[in-house]
Amino acid sequence: MSNTPLVLDPKARDRVGEDRELRSRGRVARVDLLGVEAWAVSHPDYLKRLLVDNRVSKDSRRHYPDFEQTVQRWPLWLWIAVENMFTAYGTDHRALRRLVGPAFNHRRTQAMRPVIQTITDRLLERMLTKQRAGDRVDLRADFAHQLPMDVIHHLMGMPRAWQEAMAEPVGKVFDTSLDMAAALQNGEALKALLGRFVKHKREHPGDDLTTDLIRARDGEMRLSEEQLVDTLLLVFSAGYETTVGLIVNTHRNLLTHPRQLEIVRRNPEEATVAAVQETLRRDASVAFLPLRYATEPIDLPEIGVRIEQGEPILAAYSAAGRHPDIFDQPDAFDVLRSNASAHLSFGHGAHMCLGAPLAVAEAEIATRSFLKAFPDAVIAVEEEQLTPVESIISNSLSALPITTSGRIPSGAAA
Repeated sequence: MSNTPLVLDPKARDRVGEDRELRSRGRVARVDLLGVEAWAVSHPDYLKRLLVDNRVSKDSRRHYPDFEQTVQRWPLWLWIAVENMFTAYGTDHRALRRLVGPAFNHRRTQAMRPVIQTITDRLLERMLTKQRAGDRVDLRADFAHQLPMDVIHHLMGMPRAWQEAMAEPVGKVFDTSLDMAAALQNGEALKALLGRFVKHKREHPGDDLTTDLIRARDGEMRLSEEQLVDTLLLVFSAGYETTVGLIVNTHRNLLTHPRQLEIVRRNPEEATVAAVQETLRRDASVAFLPLRYATEPIDLPEIGVRIEQGEPILAAYSAAGRHPDIFDQPDAFDVLRSNASAHLSFGHGAHMCLGAPLAVAEAEIATRSFLKAFPDAVIAVEEEQLTPVESIISNSLSALPITTSGRIPSGAAA
């Protein structure tokens, strides 16, 4: 194991190579995350162990000794400074999770599927119109970007006038190329925008998650105003950028693997489900998720690692998804892979992503519908011209231009 931390590239110019280097340094290895050193866990078995270990906390205020000085200088300060279930620990986490959980249960997710389909059909029709006019179609900007945004805003009861104002600052939360000043300005602007939205929803309540959270804040459950705003920030961030990445990555994988695409075309119902799971395994939308902390020393003697109390821990999801100890030919995209669903791309344990079923539903509906609407779609540039999103956290493409003759799917919305 190298004693020199692996410096993670804030622009993610070679995600696969960087993950390979991380795995070569051991199952748990030191990394430098924009100036903060942490233990990155890249082996799925150890990642699962630590994600359910009660000695591992996400509460930076209680369990990270360097919290105060870090939030003053670290571009990712918002990831550890928010006060919501993302950074909560123990009973505090369980209480906050119970507030948001009902919005993402199985019944609500199933009820959202017709809404997702309607939004999908509308976006595809717009793409077809754009393509017929001879304009360049970008699957990320024209489809994957808009679909999760519309779904989350539907859940949150956010009027369309607010939507585009939210998109840019939420996206910048994942941009690790920003310097401290820009990151601070963006985070403060985003929280101020959400504060104004809360005021708007108090004056215009509805049948939506935001109204439910406001009632919890103003009622017996007594969320603080900070927790309320930060919980909205979590729902928007988690429900938007990560789902964009999943949709983009699934389409990229299929359009660059013709044999796998043909399997999906022959059996779109079942094989699309498999394609989404294999994408989650091979190309996790969240590559690294900051941060967790040891509440007491954690010894891993079998690999010669001791994580001291207060030291940061980084979940390395994309590296874990291609670990050769768990997955045969891990770099291959194989929709028939029998253990693809063993991925940890949505986390594990108490902090496992509440919105995972909704994100998967969006990706499945988006993929199935896109392939029907654009049966001869191909990527419009050489694969080496595709550029990653500049982020240590997000794992996706900044654009996915496509070209196709296109046709209107039967039953698509006008």
